[in-house]
Amino acid sequence: MKRKVQAWLHSICGALFLLWLTLGWLLVNTPGVLAQENTVNYTLADLRYQDFSNKDLHGTSFAGANMQEANFQGANLSGTIITKASFVKANLSGANLAGTFADRVIFAEANLTNTNFTDAILTSSRFLKAEITGADFSGAILDTYEAKLMCERADGVNPVTGVSTRDSLGCR
Repeated sequence: MKRKVQAWLHSICGALFLLWLTLGWLLVNTPGVLAQENTVNYTLADLRYQDFSNKDLHGTSFAGANMQEANFQGANLSGTIITKASFVKANLSGANLAGTFADRVIFAEANLTNTNFTDAILTSSRFLKAEITGADFSGAILDTYEAKLMCERADGVNPVTGVSTRDSLGCR
């Protein structure tokens, strides 16, 4: 009986050792960022006046980029990182920014008509004089004061989600 227990423990230890070796090999030989493999990194880039209209840019990083007066009309920017960036006077009409991490972004005077911001993180972002007709902010994390300012000019219904801008901002 004692030998059977020892043989069983020896088998278990051998199996655990093989598992440990396999996991170690996978950690050493696996690329660090599989999800970002086919994306371009625009971090800190000067993209003023560039045309990205109707481009599929999901998962890309625009952190700290200057996109003043750039054209992103109809672009897919879902799941992107846009923290500390500038979209001053940019055209984002009909763009998809769902699930985007866009904190501390300046959207001043940007065209955000029919833009989808669902579930985006927009903390400390500014929308001074931005055109927000038909924009959907459902589930977005947005500063209360900024949402209140946008409620003064909120209008329209997003053609893709069917949600009114006023409802998505929680306007009274």
